[in-house]
Amino acid sequence: QKTAYAMLRSLVGSEMCIRDRMKEVILDTETTGLDVKDGHRIVEIGCLELDNFVLTSKKFHSYLNPERKVSEQALKVHGYTDIFLSSQKKFSQIAEEFLNFIKDKRLVIHNASFDLSHLNNELAILGKNKISTNNLIDTLELARKKFPGSQNSLDALCKRYKIDNSKRAKHTALIDCELLSKVYINLADQKEPALDLKIGNPIKEAQHSNEKIKYFDKVIKPTEEELKLHKTYLKNNLKKNFFN
Repeated sequence: QKTAYAMLRSLVGSEMCIRDRMKEVILDTETTGLDVKDGHRIVEIGCLELDNFVLTSKKFHSYLNPERKVSEQALKVHGYTDIFLSSQKKFSQIAEEFLNFIKDKRLVIHNASFDLSHLNNELAILGKNKISTNNLIDTLELARKKFPGSQNSLDALCKRYKIDNSKRAKHTALIDCELLSKVYINLADQKEPALDLKIGNPIKEAQHSNEKIKYFDKVIKPTEEELKLHKTYLKNNLKKNFFN
């Protein structure tokens, strides 16, 4: 049986380094528009920390003043107005805190080329190094390899895995991160079966309910005739030992 990381490696290829287990960051951004070439900037960054496929309590989140107007198309997506964003911090004010949060952690992003292009543009404006792609998992690429020819947007994957995305009336970084963490866990086949099977300790449960555990202590031994018939059956029907 493949481990989750071995399965991820087989999906993303040898270029993705999954040799060592490290903490991961589910990351999402919202922007003023699609392309940095048109001068678009980031308006929100959200990050959730994942440790061995389990969300920790650590997160990073910030709204940002993009120092430009939000496009009409982007406004329809996330709903952040120019007036709201004008009072937020600039990227330069949160850059170090953000970089420290993601340091030495693997990034998990849906459609990573989009988010990284905007993040690296912001870092370039400040004269800082780009974010490395050495430890990066693009869940869009994972989904495309796992479900070729299917719709693999975040909403489509939530529908596929029966993940409730009703809170996603608008795209917001932290909600999208939360949804993506569940999608990622499913893509890595780490999701527990959606069956309500209550498997507990029967002794403790019985003690808790003040019930005595009843054992069937009668032992039925085979007769000599039954043993003889059993040996004859084994000799005639099991000519080869398949376990050797």
